[in-house]
Amino acid sequence: MKVTLPTPIAVTIAGSDSSGGAGIQADLKTFSALGVYGASVVTALTAQNTKGVAAIHEVPPAFVTAQMDAVFSDLVAGAIKIGMLGNAAVITAVTDGLDRHRQTNVVLDPVIAATSGRRLLAPDAIEALRTQLLPRALVVTPNLPEAAALLGDTEAVDEVDMLRQADRLIALGAKAVLMKGGHASSPESTDLLVTGDASIRVIGERISTRNTHGTGCTLSAAIAAGLARGRGLTESVRDAKEYITSAIAAADRLRIGSGPGPVHHFFRWW
Repeated sequence: MKVTLPTPIAVTIAGSDSSGGAGIQADLKTFSALGVYGASVVTALTAQNTKGVAAIHEVPPAFVTAQMDAVFSDLVAGAIKIGMLGNAAVITAVTDGLDRHRQTNVVLDPVIAATSGRRLLAPDAIEALRTQLLPRALVVTPNLPEAAALLGDTEAVDEVDMLRQADRLIALGAKAVLMKGGHASSPESTDLLVTGDASIRVIGERISTRNTHGTGCTLSAAIAAGLARGRGLTESVRDAKEYITSAIAAADRLRIGSGPGPVHHFFRWW
């Protein structure tokens, strides 16, 4: 008798990118590329392209709640990736939904601003992100500016600073922190995976390309995909780093838009 194994499922709770390079669209592409079925909860709509974000339409918190209840009442999710949330009311709706549906395998990408500089999280919502969602995250994946904003600190300039800030985020309740070093100036792209009792350097090649739109979304989604497939956190982070490095390396094969284009999520196939 043939036994059918459960299909691994990951859910992205994030904003939509109309140009397809970041947000919900990047997350669903990443899940698919890594063999995971993707479901979504849309928190905001953005009118954007490779040149920047032109407009943002926030989804009402009640509708975010309705989406979460619909998804989690039917699908057995192995991991949750959280990205753009927009405002404090949506953060509260997402927090309540996670608690209500007992979701603990949470990858929190604390999206505060777009690469173009357009702010994607209201200034008064940082406290809600810090106090409500950080303690519910299995791992938080800030870049250097995001970590500084969460802590009200200056941006880290070296690995000593990165480790110090990661420890402060863990003190706020996060179980683990992946400090992303992509904004640093070192020859390699070195991230630090920090828990309460250990730290691991996760090293990737620093690729020279202008096509890096959606890298943060893709990395955090890849971690969630690994968790959904039953991988441990360290293995999921290492696999995700390898995937995003390859997707960036292949980005110049694509000709998308006139600004910084997306990474190549499906580099293994086309």
